[in-house]
Amino acid sequence: MLNLPILPTISTTFIVLSAITVAIGWVQIKQKKIDKHRVTMTLAGIFATIFFVIYATRTIFIGNTSFGGPADIKIYYTLFLIFHISLATTGAVLGIISLYSGYKNKLERHRKFGPITSVTWFFTGITGVAVYLLLYVFYKGGETTSVIKAILGT
Repeated sequence: MLNLPILPTISTTFIVLSAITVAIGWVQIKQKKIDKHRVTMTLAGIFATIFFVIYATRTIFIGNTSFGGPADIKIYYTLFLIFHISLATTGAVLGIISLYSGYKNKLERHRKFGPITSVTWFFTGITGVAVYLLLYVFYKGGETTSVIKAILGT
């Protein structure tokens, strides 16, 4: 039986829920269900925020887990992690822009950024799950340490 760490498991669940609700919201807007789209995308933002609060709190108070897999693939994991972090940061900024422009009825901007945000967020969710699987399921996690040490492997 797997012994999965509780906080990373919960935070990963919330990022998956966020990506799923973004997909539902995308379908809703295609069907012109504007009120449902607004509620669903707000929920997606809430899920993403819960993820971030759990992740940031864990990072500050506990640290992050370094890669515990084979040394010969560590460089590939590290590059993948940097790609994921870049996607997540970009997705978060785009998400804020998309939500804000939607709430303020700046629909031209919202329509421009919404699809880009959604695709970015889907890839963020997918790569986030992959990082989780590599750290806790496929390989036993390494040392839990500060985020800089976990990324750089020092």
